[in-house]
Amino acid sequence: MKKSLVLFLFIVFFANNGKSQTVSVQYQELVKKVTSNIQHKNPATQLIEFAKTMIGVPYRYASSNPSIGFDCSGFVSYVFRNFGFATPRSSTEFNQAGTPVKLENAKVGDILVFTGTNVRKRVAGHVGIIAKIDGDTIQFIHSTSGKTHGVTLTTLNGYYKSRFMKAVSMF
Repeated sequence: MKKSLVLFLFIVFFANNGKSQTVSVQYQELVKKVTSNIQHKNPATQLIEFAKTMIGVPYRYASSNPSIGFDCSGFVSYVFRNFGFATPRSSTEFNQAGTPVKLENAKVGDILVFTGTNVRKRVAGHVGIIAKIDGDTIQFIHSTSGKTHGVTLTTLNGYYKSRFMKAVSMF
C-alpha cells in the first residue's frame, strides 16, 4: 500500500515534465482521499486487532497455544509476546507486572487484573486486555472458562467490577 502511494504521489508531482510542480485541485482532493485511508496505527491498536483474531478460540486450562486453546493468562501472554513484550504466564504474576494505572487513566492495550471467581479471596486469578473505551464503558478481551468458554469481548460490568483488582500498562 505504501509503495503504491509513493508511486502515485511521484506520478502526480512529477508527471508534468518539468512544468509547474504544484498539484491541481483535482489531484489535491484525490491525494487527501488516499492519505486519509492510510491509518497510522499505534501499537495498542495493532495489539487489539491481533487479539480480536483469536475471538472464538476455546478456553483451555494452562495453555497458551491458539491451535488448542488459551487460559486467560496464556491468551494475554501470547498476544503481548507476538509484539515483543515479555509478560508473566500466570494471572497471579500479573499483580506484580507492568506499571499500575488508575482505572480512570487506563488506555486501550492495558491489562486488567481480576480476582479469581471467589471475590472474597483478593488474589489475582484472571486477566484481560482493554479493547475499547467509550466514555465510562470499558470493553476487554479475554479467555474465559465461563459461559462463553473461550476468547471473547466483555464489558466491564458489575460482576467484573466486583472482581477488579488493578490495571497495569505494559507499554
